[in-house]
Amino acid sequence: MSQALLDALAAHEGIVCAVGAGGKKSLLYRLLSAHSGRVGLTASAMSAPPPRRLVDWRGIESAQVLDEQIPRAAMTHRRLAFACPSEKSGRVSGLAVEQIARLHTQVPFDLTLVKADGARMRGIKAPGPHEPLIVPGTQTLIYVVSAGVIGARLNADNAHRPERLAECLDMQLNERITSAHIGALLAHPEVIHQNAGQAQVIALINQVDNAERRALARAAAESAMMARRPPARVVLGAMTATNPLVDIVA
Repeated sequence: MSQALLDALAAHEGIVCAVGAGGKKSLLYRLLSAHSGRVGLTASAMSAPPPRRLVDWRGIESAQVLDEQIPRAAMTHRRLAFACPSEKSGRVSGLAVEQIARLHTQVPFDLTLVKADGARMRGIKAPGPHEPLIVPGTQTLIYVVSAGVIGARLNADNAHRPERLAECLDMQLNERITSAHIGALLAHPEVIHQNAGQAQVIALINQVDNAERRALARAAAESAMMARRPPARVVLGAMTATNPLVDIVA
């Protein structure tokens, strides 16, 4: 199952950035655990520090100190997490995207996993004009949305930047989100493809943890793949489940 997940999300090598909402951290932790090579786990945006149990070495230091520490740590450790300190309690600051790109090559890492935006714990989001912070040379961009928002109302309780989402999806605030709306989101050039550059874009509908959600997510995925500019594929998953890979729509 680990190899199947890495295959589905094109996360065997290179730099992989996770964006969107509804389980970016659980996705990155799952990929970290699944990969057998030297993996770096970091962020280009504000984040929570990764659990120590998931990594062999964790550094939360200034960018300059990390430049010195990470190559040395990689000589004896396989899974490394690193970020900069933050004044906010329980949070860490991201690294500059240029530093992440340089460390990926310098160490070198087989795979560098990057949380590239924030979503304030919501299940769906639209990017701001400055987002996402994609690392130069990113091979795969994974856009995440939660299946749990299908059927919910579009408002600040479950969405980050609901007004922008309403504009992009031709919706009204407090209108119920449908599978068709999620399909449109996953093919929207100013949402899923924003700042993607040359990266392969893969959509992940996460939290597909029952039969009803699977049917709704499958309908959303099929709608996305019929759009003018679809992602490379849509993966249905439940990243905290024993078997995280549910389905693939390509």
